[in-house]
Amino acid sequence: MDTPHPRPTTAAHGSAGAARPERARNPWWDNTRFVSATLIVVLHTAGSIMTREDVLHSFHIASWAFRVPAFVMLAGVFSSAGPLGPRNLRTLLQSIVLPALIFSLLFSLENAWLGAEFTVHVVQLPWTLWFLMSLFFWRLLLPLVVQLRHPLFVTTCVALAVGYVDEFGMAFSASRTLVYLPLFYLGWRIGQGSLRTWLTSRWSLPVAVAGILASCVVGWLWHREIKGNWLSMRHPYSVADPLGLEWAWVVRLLVLASAAALVLCLLRLMPRRRLPLVSVVGAGGFTVYLLHPLVILPVREQGWIARVNTPVEIVGLVLCAVLLTLVLGSPPVRRLVRPLTRPPVGRLFAPAPPGRQPASTRTPAAAGSAPEQPVMADTRAP
Repeated sequence: MDTPHPRPTTAAHGSAGAARPERARNPWWDNTRFVSATLIVVLHTAGSIMTREDVLHSFHIASWAFRVPAFVMLAGVFSSAGPLGPRNLRTLLQSIVLPALIFSLLFSLENAWLGAEFTVHVVQLPWTLWFLMSLFFWRLLLPLVVQLRHPLFVTTCVALAVGYVDEFGMAFSASRTLVYLPLFYLGWRIGQGSLRTWLTSRWSLPVAVAGILASCVVGWLWHREIKGNWLSMRHPYSVADPLGLEWAWVVRLLVLASAAALVLCLLRLMPRRRLPLVSVVGAGGFTVYLLHPLVILPVREQGWIARVNTPVEIVGLVLCAVLLTLVLGSPPVRRLVRPLTRPPVGRLFAPAPPGRQPASTRTPAAAGSAPEQPVMADTRAP
């Protein structure tokens, strides 16, 4: 059994003016991206009819941990805890900030085209783009978090305590940034080689299978009892919580622990070899995440999804969502929209002083940190 080695590798640099090196892709992570991206597209496609269809609602609960929490942990895997030097700051701008602004504007334009009022979103980005805002702040916080004596304990305490602060809500994605921070840090630890025993041992395989089956059983039997706000964790606690306001943090702790455990189960079961189509599309998970709301929104607003009400139509809707994932994650589409998902930033910055090697072309040792692969970003065609 091969040992997972998630850190991206880098070919040797040539001269100072050489192009950026190719990063070897690990198909294990691309396969995981494919599963998470597909589940997100399926649930966003069927979201408007989910409450009335038990099978979709149970699937939503059973697969919740394999969507957003999995993306958060994958974000941590490929993040750097090194100093935020010029190269890393440019990476943040190119792979997070500018795509968030571009797709927020596209979302507003599409909404206006569909008849809604044109709105410029700044404090609260629309729909799925909250993730990019949180990712920006996670990346800024990570160098500080890793210096703590007990990072996982401290970030978990913050995640539980923030539910008692009304000021932390959806503005600037503040609540979800802090609540998901422990999972982001855990992903970073996995990227540094932690938990290899779990990810490679024979004994962990049946445990991972049992964890996935347990999630399916809970989703099928108790999906109506599990509240959506427990999983979204974007609002403060409420007196209506089942354990009352005083013990509401216990529910959040159980949700976070379950999410971390289930993502680890998913990683343990995910094939590490390159899979036809799956690995290729998984490499475009970032593109799928950004583009799919722009496709789903007009279909939903026209009422076509709301008309789905038979088992055959539900299956057809799910298959259409899977097909949408395959198309949006395909290499031709990724190349076509790359100026939007990873816009060029060279003209935004002053050239490096004469005789000084640009930060973007230094070797890792000279730059002071290991090369960073943006989460889910299409760093290169597979």
